[in-house]
Amino acid sequence: MRYIQLAVALLLAGLLTVAGLAWFFFGAMPAALIVIGLLLLLFAHHLRNVGKMLAWAAEPIGTPVPRAIGIWDYIFAATSRRARIAYDQRERLAQALSRFREASQAMPDGVVYLSDHFTIEWCNRTAERFLGISAEHDTGHAITNLVRQPAFVSYLRQGDFREPLLLRSSRQEGLILTVQVIPFGAEQQMILARDITQLERLETMRRDFVANVSHELKTPLTVVSGFVETLIDGGDEYSLDQREHFLNLVLQQSVRMQHLIDDLLTLSSLQAASVIAEIEQVDVSALITGIAREAEALSAGRHQIAFDCGPRSIVLGNPKELHSAFANLVSNAVRYTPEGGQIRIKWTLETDGRGAFSVDDNGIGIDAEHLPRLTERFYRVDRGRSRETGGTGLGLAIVKHVLTRHQGALEISSQPGKGSCFTARLPAHRVSLPE
Repeated sequence: MRYIQLAVALLLAGLLTVAGLAWFFFGAMPAALIVIGLLLLLFAHHLRNVGKMLAWAAEPIGTPVPRAIGIWDYIFAATSRRARIAYDQRERLAQALSRFREASQAMPDGVVYLSDHFTIEWCNRTAERFLGISAEHDTGHAITNLVRQPAFVSYLRQGDFREPLLLRSSRQEGLILTVQVIPFGAEQQMILARDITQLERLETMRRDFVANVSHELKTPLTVVSGFVETLIDGGDEYSLDQREHFLNLVLQQSVRMQHLIDDLLTLSSLQAASVIAEIEQVDVSALITGIAREAEALSAGRHQIAFDCGPRSIVLGNPKELHSAFANLVSNAVRYTPEGGQIRIKWTLETDGRGAFSVDDNGIGIDAEHLPRLTERFYRVDRGRSRETGGTGLGLAIVKHVLTRHQGALEISSQPGKGSCFTARLPAHRVSLPE
């Protein structure tokens, strides 16, 4: 500003000096004409520079500033500096907005920004997948015209967003969402949609687990209490053989409850710790030989049991947990294979170094629809038959958790009426040959 004031002062001083000299040498009229001419030349100079500025302003950002002399050079430089600062600020804001959108795109939750009348301003890819909308095609449209579920539309229109909305997707089967609306700005809202399908599934499994445990314990307890009351009330009305029969039934149900509690405790301890506490070198041949003898005792000669320990191997793991997993697979085969059936127990080393413990039978088999759920706690294909054979419904759940802790996996193949094959595979880094 001081530079401009100095320039104006010098210009006025120069004009006055020229006017004074012209009047002194040529008189008043020529002096006036000379001053007017100089003013016209000065006006043309300024007009030309104004044109340069207008032309420069119309060029793309970053075009070099025009050359000028005097005050206009200062004006051009100051304007260019101001434009450069504004451009840098806009670039920083654009980069911040880009980072924000990238972060929003990376969020596992669906994010939708709405303006007034629930109009979509922007949404991320997760929201597109959850709600069936498109950022490219649906921006500017009301979300209530696109997501037409009555519960969702009512939730938005009522305006009470203190609690999230539980929404079951009509576009993706089995998808369960919580929808939370957060008002901000002037009549703007942000929708957060979170996938809670797995949480709901776990909650359902928890409720089923509690109900199943209650039912599994209630049945033997009812039998025990019923026979005890019968013996107490009947007194000497029953013969010794009848009382012995009743007591044997009570003992069977007590043993069944004990097995159930033992399995629950085993499963609880497996779930409580993800890291194996005691790791040893387990001799697979000795382990399988012991399990085969247990299977023969459980079968009591009703099945043909063959076992093959394969090449002598060492597995790095917890011996009790591995015994529990392998023994559960074998005992299941004994329980669900009819009398006279064949059961084959085998250990093999695969070409990639993994170890595989397989139990193959020609029993009743399992329909394909049941296979994905067999490792769920208390899931039974035939509840009546499971109770008759003495199963607790927790065996395969224990197998799954043991193998998971040993970085292994359970594979199941089965055909109804032809039999089943359960294979427990252990990773190569846990399997080795003895030195």
